[in-house]
Amino acid sequence: MIFTQEHKEIRRTVANFVENEINPNVEEWEKAGTFPMKELFKKLGDLGLLGISKPEEFGGMGLPYSYNIVAAEEFGAAHCGGVPLAIGVQTDMCTPALARFGSDDLRNEFLTPSITGDMIGCIGVSEPGAGSDVAGLKTSAKKDGDDYVINGTKMWITNAPSADFICLLANTSDDKVHVNKSLIIVPMNTPGVTVAPKLEKLGMRSSETAQVFFDNVRVPQRNRIGQEGAGFMMQMMQFQEERLFGAANIIKGLESCVNSTIDYTKERETFGQPLINNQAIHFRLAELQSEIEALRCMVYQGVEGYENKQDVTKLASMAKLKAGRLGREVTDSCLQYWGGMGFMWDNPVSRAYRDVRLVSIGGGADEIMLGIICKMMGILPGKKKK
Repeated sequence: MIFTQEHKEIRRTVANFVENEINPNVEEWEKAGTFPMKELFKKLGDLGLLGISKPEEFGGMGLPYSYNIVAAEEFGAAHCGGVPLAIGVQTDMCTPALARFGSDDLRNEFLTPSITGDMIGCIGVSEPGAGSDVAGLKTSAKKDGDDYVINGTKMWITNAPSADFICLLANTSDDKVHVNKSLIIVPMNTPGVTVAPKLEKLGMRSSETAQVFFDNVRVPQRNRIGQEGAGFMMQMMQFQEERLFGAANIIKGLESCVNSTIDYTKERETFGQPLINNQAIHFRLAELQSEIEALRCMVYQGVEGYENKQDVTKLASMAKLKAGRLGREVTDSCLQYWGGMGFMWDNPVSRAYRDVRLVSIGGGADEIMLGIICKMMGILPGKKKK
């Protein structure tokens, strides 16, 4: 993928934002289990960073998706995973279908303020009994006059406590599971919407995550994105951007783990010499950096295909799978070389170790990615004939 001067300017802008607005506050936000989302998102909106690839007529920059992925990569230089995750939910998880398929009225009402940072969104797919199994969700939206009446619950919803709206996937008919779902924009202040206290998570501590309940929630049918019954298809398309964002977003953090471990093992001496002088250590760090660069190349290839209107489901799934597994490998290896210091809660590598574990779970577990890849390779076992 060839980067223009404009790509470099986006990268520089995001890098400066992370250095000046995020990293100086990470320790405080991680301890608090939250960050000032509305304030930070407004600053991002003022810089245009929440709508890089969104349509210009609704306030976005209208740039190709590669510009967005450059930003995603740079946001990964934050000294925590939670804040970049919250940003990614806004840019690449709850708004892609709205931007592409929403009516002009719906986009004016929800997409434009999402781009300016005046509204915060979240994505409502996972449920207590249906995480990666999107087809198995139970939340329903039944027609009543010109409205939908929504009942159900969504689980592990990032940004929910501060969100102004949720892009909700719900069953709108009793048809087959892949054609009975619709995406609906639901304002979070609608009567019947209840957000539970935020969840206490192993990692991603500064991002807010909560369960959301819907009890006879009434919204107009005009809040539906696109055609009724097309929600599953739209969500699969949103997943392509979510998975590419997630894979790109992890790269800088993993490089930071390797670089900080290099610095530490140069300073730490055992048996009269720096730790890094051990061939097992410096060879391993070189190997890990090579794997990170391979992940970067895979992401760039996926983005290039996506920009060229190709179906990159297989490649995005591969990148997501590789990111999650490599994230565990890099952070575990680096933590080991820090010894006892690596087992301390506030150590940057131990934070990355906790944060990165989500990558193999959220947005489709590793096993789901493998199933998608096998299906697209044509090697899934067929159903036995009766």
